[in-house]
Amino acid sequence: MINTGPHVIDATTPAGLDRLLAAIEPARVVLIAGPTAAGKSALALRIAQETGRAVVNADALQVWSCWRVLTARPSARDEAAAPHLLYGHVAPGRSYSVGDWLAEVDALLRTGRGLVIAGGTGLYLSALTRGLAVIPPVPPEIRAQGDAWLARDDGLAGMIAALDARTRAGLDLRNPARVQRAWEVLAATGRGLADWQADTPPPLVPPEQAQRFVLQMDRDLLAERIARRFDAMLDEGALDEVRAMLPRWDPRAQWARAIGAAELAGHLSGQLTLAEARERAVIATRQYAKSQRIWFRNRMRDWTNLLV
Repeated sequence: MINTGPHVIDATTPAGLDRLLAAIEPARVVLIAGPTAAGKSALALRIAQETGRAVVNADALQVWSCWRVLTARPSARDEAAAPHLLYGHVAPGRSYSVGDWLAEVDALLRTGRGLVIAGGTGLYLSALTRGLAVIPPVPPEIRAQGDAWLARDDGLAGMIAALDARTRAGLDLRNPARVQRAWEVLAATGRGLADWQADTPPPLVPPEQAQRFVLQMDRDLLAERIARRFDAMLDEGALDEVRAMLPRWDPRAQWARAIGAAELAGHLSGQLTLAEARERAVIATRQYAKSQRIWFRNRMRDWTNLLV
C-alpha cells in the first residue's frame, strides 16, 4: 500500500512533477531512492537537466562495466543529455564496497558541483545520510574461508550461529552476503560488526543538506513494469552481455549478482529454456523490489514519499 500520509508529493501528473521541480533548492543535494523499475533514472535526468546538476549512481549493480543493458544503466542518449557519474566504472574482478562508493561520492561533493544522487541500493543511501562505520579490511584468506564455509550445505546456518549475539539480532539473516560479511569482520577483528557500527562517524550528507525522496508506485503497476523492462532488456542485448561473461563466470563474484545474470547464464549453458530463464528473472526482480520497499519503509521513514 502506498503511503499517503504527511511528507508525500504526488508526481503522477505533469502539474505535480512541475511543482516538484520548482521546489528543488540549489544549495541542497537531491537524493532519490526507490524500487527497481520505478523510474529513478528518468526523474534524476529530468532534475539534472532542469537544475544543471550531474546524476550520480547509487545502485550497487550499475557500477559494473560488464552490465549496461542487464542493470538498466542510463543509455548513451541519457548520458549525453546530462553528466552521469559512477556508472559502469568498476571492472569485474575488483572488489567494490559501500565504503568505496562513499569515498567517490565524497570527492564529488568536495567539488561543489550540484548533484542528484539516485539509486535503489538502500545501504548506499543510508550510509550517505547516516554515516558508515570505518571497519578494517578483511584479509583475503579470511574471505576465502568464508566463501568455502558458505558453500557448504549447512554453511549459512553455521555462520549465523558463529556471529556475536548483538550483530545477529540486527542482521538480515536471509541475506548470505550480509551474514558472510558480518562473520568476516568478526573473524578478522575479534569484534562484532554491530560494535563497529556503533562507532559511526558523521554522515557525508546530513538531512538538513539534502532533499530526500523515495519513489512510491502501485505494486501491480510496478510488477508490470518489471516484466516489460526485462523483455526490453532481452530485445536490447542482455543475452549477449551474459554470453560475453560466461568464460569468467563465478556465481560468488559481486558482478555476477546482477538480477537476471544467473538465469540467463543457465539458459546459455542449456539448463533452462529462455522462457524459464525469463520467468525466473522477473520473479527474482519482483522479490528484490519487495525487499527494497521493506528497507525504505524501515530505514527512510523521514524521507519524502514521491508518488509516481
